[in-house]
Amino acid sequence: MKTTRENLPHVVILGGGFGGLYAARYLRKAGVRVTMVDRHNHHLFQPLLYQVATATLSPSDIAAPLRAMLGREQVQVLLAEVTGVDTANKRVLLSDGELAYDFLIIATGATHSYFGNDAWSQYAMGLKTVEDAVEIRRRVLLAFEWAEREPDPERRRALLTFAIIGGGPTGVELAGALAEISRRSLTGDFQNIDPRDARVILIEGMDRVLPTYPENLSLDARKVLENLGVEVRTGTRVTNIDATGLDMGAERLAARTVLWAAGVEASPVARSLGVALDRAGRVPVTPELTVPGHPHIFVVGDLALVKQEDGSAVPGVAPAAMQEGKHAVLNLRRQLAGQPMKPFRYWDRGTYAVIGRGHAVGVAFRRVQQSGFVAWLAWLFIHITFLVGFRSKLAVLLNWAYAYLTFGSSARIITGPVSRPDERIAEQRLPGAAPGASPPVVAAPPSSRDAAVPVRVPS
Repeated sequence: MKTTRENLPHVVILGGGFGGLYAARYLRKAGVRVTMVDRHNHHLFQPLLYQVATATLSPSDIAAPLRAMLGREQVQVLLAEVTGVDTANKRVLLSDGELAYDFLIIATGATHSYFGNDAWSQYAMGLKTVEDAVEIRRRVLLAFEWAEREPDPERRRALLTFAIIGGGPTGVELAGALAEISRRSLTGDFQNIDPRDARVILIEGMDRVLPTYPENLSLDARKVLENLGVEVRTGTRVTNIDATGLDMGAERLAARTVLWAAGVEASPVARSLGVALDRAGRVPVTPELTVPGHPHIFVVGDLALVKQEDGSAVPGVAPAAMQEGKHAVLNLRRQLAGQPMKPFRYWDRGTYAVIGRGHAVGVAFRRVQQSGFVAWLAWLFIHITFLVGFRSKLAVLLNWAYAYLTFGSSARIITGPVSRPDERIAEQRLPGAAPGASPPVVAAPPSSRDAAVPVRVPS
């Protein structure tokens, strides 16, 4: 019987992130039929999202169409919403249908977690997608535009206050970039305000920023942030967020731009697999990266809880997802060949957080700690290397060079609505406040934090 594409084993990949993309690439010559399902038609280089959000890079610098990257003939790409998996009948459930599979690679990633306070999401935006980054860029740039026209000093101060909740790598990078925008990139652009008067406040629930990094690197990161003008609040718990600011116990902070970088949870697709999940919603996979009891289903990336030999979990970073995607394909091919699967071994290539212009902290290969300009160069090299596509590498490198040499932001374009929100609707005053008055800022006693929800960044 002649082999055709239709009767080849069908491998379905859910998600076009790093894990899914690398799995698809290594399946090209595996003698299988490959279908990728994603809500978006592009692959996104998430480590650089904050640079789109802070108007240094454009979306096209860090995103590329999946079909162009994978080859139209090798991989079928379907734009669809995955709602679950029917493991008994080997079918992926979609919002508008279903898709049969022989092997399944799940790489649907993670979403924002507000620790049970989902109402906060409308006031404190997270950063996971291109749409998130463009919307944050719009809000940040509009805050300066609105402040330029605002006659009331208190309202102007609130407009120029930017609060970032979560002191992990994303929060630190956002805070450093926002500080540089206000103190360097936008200086001289306005007549009625001085952008250098903007406040950038980084709030972390634990006792130091970058809590998963070595303590000396955390201290160095804090020092650099404070030198940039960032106000760093550690050991601080956020108890409420609304349209005009946030509460930290009894202390009120008036801020019209609040950004969320405090936590993530795994994609809800995992709930349909019929296995016990961890607290973050991740799937505890076997050493071979399969779902227990389902050797034909692999889980990689942020959705997978992968334990290393020392008992620690593989971090949810791009290099890990890439390695897992490749290893899942290795074991899939071994199954097809009737060979035993091999356990996954993670190769740690280093973890970095960049803090403004020319400074970073990180732990390189073999746990070598780096800080300063050398760490920034290492961070730059790693990110340029991982970017997919020559055009992206060249464009990003040129934009970085421009921003580094001129302190400019080459993507300061405001899209979407530009009118100010109705202050009468958005204003939420404390009881007894006078009409039009901004909520007061009151120092919080230590005991007021006992019943608050801690804001922490999971490792």
